[in-house]
Amino acid sequence: MRRVLLALFLAGCVEQGSPAGEPVGSEAQDLSFGGVPVPGPDGWGPGDEVGNGNTQGYGTRLRCALHLANPLARPYELGRVLSETMPQSPVGDAPVDIDYLPTRGLPFTRHAGNGEIFSGGLGSQGTQFDALGHFGYLEGPWPGAGPFPADQARYYNGFTQAEVKPAPDGPLQRLGVEKAPPILTSAVLLDAEAYRGRPLDPGERVTAADIKGMLAAQKLSLRGILPGDAVYIRTGWGRLWTDPAPNPLFTAYYAEGPGLAVDAQEYLASRHVVLMALDNPFTDPVRACQFVGACAPPPGTQPGLPFNVHHNNLTQHGIYQMQNLALDELADDGVDLSCTVVLPLRILGAAGSAVRPIAVGAPRH
Repeated sequence: MRRVLLALFLAGCVEQGSPAGEPVGSEAQDLSFGGVPVPGPDGWGPGDEVGNGNTQGYGTRLRCALHLANPLARPYELGRVLSETMPQSPVGDAPVDIDYLPTRGLPFTRHAGNGEIFSGGLGSQGTQFDALGHFGYLEGPWPGAGPFPADQARYYNGFTQAEVKPAPDGPLQRLGVEKAPPILTSAVLLDAEAYRGRPLDPGERVTAADIKGMLAAQKLSLRGILPGDAVYIRTGWGRLWTDPAPNPLFTAYYAEGPGLAVDAQEYLASRHVVLMALDNPFTDPVRACQFVGACAPPPGTQPGLPFNVHHNNLTQHGIYQMQNLALDELADDGVDLSCTVVLPLRILGAAGSAVRPIAVGAPRH
């Protein structure tokens, strides 16, 4: 068995072109790392809507096989249970409401059926996946006076507002969540809580130096972060997630939180990861005073971009994000490396989706 696993691993680390039919960017078809395509100097090419989703294919599946073939591996749920009593974002699209219907029958049959009606922010509440069209940007800060100049917004790969969302009440025409590919790849769990010896504080940043330090502390420096990896970071903020929450719309969990520093985002982007995800609601570090304009974002944030990591990931680098992951069990079992499966719903023209991510790996503790 060990020889089989070693052969799979070595095969995944040999440079090779992607088989015919794999989705790769038009400008990057001759570039690969261990069978995983990487973007060229100009990105993934004109018209690309997938970003680093282009890394997903034979190479990332082969890396997954190393973990799936391990007889000691087990699946881990990384998503939260979606309910109307869970903590909910007060700035999300709408609170979750679920009406559970009475058991019904079908005339002239023996069948009994159950169902429910879901309403609320299907892409902004619970464990969620950000599509590339979730964020755009302006050339300069909007002063807040008058109508928002949406027509001036730009998006990933230079797409304009007219190309992405031409109608205010219409779906995204480009960069919607239905364009995101299935993510099936190797995942690296970095345990910032263990590295600091405590849960991270509100507004505290995980820096590029921290990422390198965690890789060393977890004996992952030799492997490092590979193109096409998903990177999960436990900050300890997930301990504030309770369901039922006393008041779902006004919880400590959503008031503030730690997050990635800009240089950490840039470091991971330089490794061509497909996805970044934390056990908190924002990905970016946020202090409660930011929401009321009483303080500036944490140091290192570019002017006018308080959600700088969101901006860089979604509009500049084509990297997907997830928020509100449950990472404690994975970290407590010492599953630093795993195969992860992330399947957002294919909602036409949506900016995000509820998601049920899993990881498959062998416990070390």
